[in-house]
Amino acid sequence: MRAEEIRELTDDEVRSRVAELEEERFRLRFRAATETLEDPLRLRLIRKDVARMKTVLREREREASGKAVRGPRRTAAKRASAGKKIAARKARASATRTTKGPATRTTARKTKGSRAAGAGER
Repeated sequence: MRAEEIRELTDDEVRSRVAELEEERFRLRFRAATETLEDPLRLRLIRKDVARMKTVLREREREASGKAVRGPRRTAAKRASAGKKIAARKARASATRTTKGPATRTTARKTKGSRAAGAGER
């Protein structure tokens, strides 16, 4: 169900629809545990529909209480300053690094010839 369709419904209709979908989801989860479902994607669709409906209800509650619905979390200026901070952090990290790439450890393998007293002796 699309958000526009949900907004056309009343609060009571949305709440009853949420209850129906949650009950259907409950039954499907039990069936999924015991047998294979014909349409396993239905569980995901129900979950997302319930989330959309609850979101619309929450928006209506916030509008009724007089609180503005929150817009974007970051403004363009905040995103730009965050990008500069990340670039500065990367620059500091690369300046302190002594070698390029991850440090690797090499170990000398003992061969038959090197186990004896001298490498060339046998």
